[in-house]
Amino acid sequence: MTQTSSFKLFQGKSRVDAHAVLVGQRLNIKSLRQVPRLAESPLVIEVGEHGCAVLFRYGVAVLFGVKGLEQANFLSTLNEYVVEPHAKVETENTAIIVSPEEDEAILHDGIRIRVLDMERIQIIADVLAKSIALSFYEAQIADTFDRIEPVSADMQARGYPGGKRARDLLKHIGTTLSIQRRMVGQVEVDDKPDLLWDKPYELERFYARLEDEYEIKERHVALKEKLELIYRTAETMLGLLQDRRTLNVEWYIVILIVFDIVLSLGEKLYLHITQ
Repeated sequence: MTQTSSFKLFQGKSRVDAHAVLVGQRLNIKSLRQVPRLAESPLVIEVGEHGCAVLFRYGVAVLFGVKGLEQANFLSTLNEYVVEPHAKVETENTAIIVSPEEDEAILHDGIRIRVLDMERIQIIADVLAKSIALSFYEAQIADTFDRIEPVSADMQARGYPGGKRARDLLKHIGTTLSIQRRMVGQVEVDDKPDLLWDKPYELERFYARLEDEYEIKERHVALKEKLELIYRTAETMLGLLQDRRTLNVEWYIVILIVFDIVLSLGEKLYLHITQ
């Protein structure tokens, strides 16, 4: 059924444009049960007259053969199922070139394949979706590095972060933990598409080439290292701030004790004088 559907969608086409769109934090896939489906895991649905969309629960839709007004209408309709939509929609584009007589390859202007069947549509969509999600997280981490720089400067100048800086550190830790949770629990960058388990010999090499071309593993590792660095830096700064506050409290206690001793001595001295 899926092969027939994809054949009907792209019959006779030698080039199909693919557009990955990151629309929000999450897509409510379960609410799309009533929509006619071309394939599952990941979900593929028809869009317009000659296109389709592959949907991922971490907020990405990859459109194949959908242009102009049809794309705008589909994304507008999809908003109903988007959880926490992004103010700015991120996109990543490529071209699928169908050439039955040539070897499959990654080209400078697109992806060349022998046949555009449903399995390859899903694999291409999986890699494009992970790539655009990683791009979004990379931008967030870069922004976090920029924001944490003034805190580091404050530490160098004063030896500890100020009150507002401390609150900023908590926000950075929260952002870092949120990205880690989404990467592990939603995007699952390290996981291969489910369909590779069914046809590993036919599709494994194709998936590996795509994954290597978009540097999915390398970017994921680099992103995890940056997240760990931010988390450790923020945790260290908060620890120093806590140590300073503890020291201040200890000094307050010492001052109060000294003040109490001085007050007691003063009272005794006064009583001695008056007697």
